[in-house]
Amino acid sequence: MRILVTGANGQVGHEFKAIAQDSKHTFECLDRSQLDITNEAQINECLNRFMPDLVINCAAYTAVDKAENDVDMAYAINAHGAGHLAKACKAIDAAMIHISTDYVFAGDTLSPYKENDPTEPTGIYGASKLAGEKAVAKKLNKHIILRTAWVFGAHGNNFVKTMLRLGAERDQLGVVHDQLGAPTSAKGIAECCMAIAEVIDNRDPDDVHWGTYHFCGAPYSNWFEFAEHIFSAAVTLGLLDKAPKLNSISSDQFPTPAKRPSNSRLKCAKLMSHFEIAPDDWSNQLNEVLIEISKKDA
Repeated sequence: MRILVTGANGQVGHEFKAIAQDSKHTFECLDRSQLDITNEAQINECLNRFMPDLVINCAAYTAVDKAENDVDMAYAINAHGAGHLAKACKAIDAAMIHISTDYVFAGDTLSPYKENDPTEPTGIYGASKLAGEKAVAKKLNKHIILRTAWVFGAHGNNFVKTMLRLGAERDQLGVVHDQLGAPTSAKGIAECCMAIAEVIDNRDPDDVHWGTYHFCGAPYSNWFEFAEHIFSAAVTLGLLDKAPKLNSISSDQFPTPAKRPSNSRLKCAKLMSHFEIAPDDWSNQLNEVLIEISKKDA
């Protein structure tokens, strides 16, 4: 199977570089300097040259707050870029896995979100990602849209690395307790995509359950609890001499330009049912990420 990965310098995209080294499949992992998905002509040239069987789109505009004032670029990448890729995949009969987000929902329900729950993004980031989902679904039948949340890894910017930096600088930290979700490792997302890719590779296209799925970590948590786990593990691994004192604060005490969902929990039963992929064990993945960070800092 020939697999093209976009956004190869992002958190999830970076994980495919390691996967590609030991894979039986042929990979081409491209960052934005090599493939700008806002450039339709460049996409067409790239896909017609490499002729992938599967495109995994990890390219995204993920600066949630910045997107509020950078609307055109957020839509260019998250919406139009995704649509360009889907159109090009259709032209060469390739399948596509498109990474999306919990931000397509309002985040104000009491239960974890199912795939068919009403979408109602509250900010530009979520709205642009939802537009990308719709473009992919409209232009390409052979698609998997994979929504995820609270992504962390050893590469790129994320909550884990922010906590480690602030923990080294401060004796006390305030962390939000009233936003519910599930930490999800970038490695886990990449492994989920590869498990789906194996199904696509080994089944007739008519036997693949194409459509939208949710994949996130387990168990559900909140940012305060996640921070506690991060600092406990970081001290054990010697990344920090001691953990800062954590103070539980409300979202109102930590205002941001873009509203954060109170509920980012995603229900993942559909993915288990159709692909036999379980939620990500984020606690074990966190330890692996911290070990990788410690090796990089050594």
